[in-house]
Amino acid sequence: MLKDLDPINLDRINLDHIDITIVGAGVVGLAIAKTLAPSTSSLLLLEKNDHFGEETSARNSEVIHAGIYYPANSLKAKLCLRGKSLLYEYCKKTNIAHHAIGKLIVATNTDELSTLEEIKVKAELNGVTDLQLINKREVQDLEPNVKSVAALISPSTGIVSSHELMLQLLGDTEANGGTFVPQTTVTSVSKHSDGFLVNTQNTNGEIYQFITSVLINSAGLGAQSLAKKIEGISPNIIPKLHYCKGSYFSLPGKSPFNRLIYPVPDHSGAGLGIHATNDLGGQVKFGPNTEYCEQLDYAVSEDSRLLFETAIRRYFPTLDTQKLQPNFSGIRPKLQGPNDSFKDFVIQTESDHSTPGLIQLFGIESPGLTSCLAIGEEIRKRLY
Repeated sequence: MLKDLDPINLDRINLDHIDITIVGAGVVGLAIAKTLAPSTSSLLLLEKNDHFGEETSARNSEVIHAGIYYPANSLKAKLCLRGKSLLYEYCKKTNIAHHAIGKLIVATNTDELSTLEEIKVKAELNGVTDLQLINKREVQDLEPNVKSVAALISPSTGIVSSHELMLQLLGDTEANGGTFVPQTTVTSVSKHSDGFLVNTQNTNGEIYQFITSVLINSAGLGAQSLAKKIEGISPNIIPKLHYCKGSYFSLPGKSPFNRLIYPVPDHSGAGLGIHATNDLGGQVKFGPNTEYCEQLDYAVSEDSRLLFETAIRRYFPTLDTQKLQPNFSGIRPKLQGPNDSFKDFVIQTESDHSTPGLIQLFGIESPGLTSCLAIGEEIRKRLY
């Protein structure tokens, strides 16, 4: 068991020693903690906010992705496919609310038919073999409110309660001896003969200093900032962070769709287009769009209404725009800039930065939620 984590006198000679410290309690940090806690005697999960999962993990579509869009052999492709399987299994085992609702990727004109074929080929290269190409009449039978000339149907795409998932991951972590400490910011990290000397400060201004053998940077939007606080880490290996905002609009009442409805994605790869996602309560939200920004701002601007209306009407022409309401937004921790090509997840270990015991995760955006348990497996593999 860990010692009490009360603030300590910095002149004290014998500092607390933690085996594994994870910084960032979003869904990925929680999944890593859940995976590692059974195999260590002490694990600390630090979070600067008041509660777990207050940033990207709580502001997304809550979709269990199939692993369709990503380049073959990329971490996003491999971890999404493995993560999907692990996530469905975990949800069933622990009764986390979820639904394998399925989705349609719709072509709204004949020019997009070739893109559907390309998506299907890419998905099969990633090991996703359950996609089916259906024609206009078959789409109408499944989704009477959708306009399209053809579509790909993905039966393994689903939705999940991200809050229930994170709550269960935390419960499993604590059941295996891990300790969650919110309202605590890492102020600096220096090298130590036993690993790392970590300095933290909580929201009351109290300082806590401890030694940890393993340090895992899973701070999401704050990962680059934390990396710059770690002694000996060259700025040259810290990938540039791009804040990429995604807003959502919603409709009141029952969703007009039985499945998730996705347009053919933008060729830039920055996002999957403004899609329709049913929640577990049966209501629909549309989004996210892609808006690069300079600061964290979660306001949903009315200025984006016309963009949403135009995008949605391509596949849902009977949209009642009077009922479309701004809902919420999230910020993606993107590595891909506005004019960049595809950027994969980045997981750095000693071979990247020459610092034993340090693992850093950057750019864990979508499909991070789907991939979370597979990322936990990957971290365990790289550690042991």
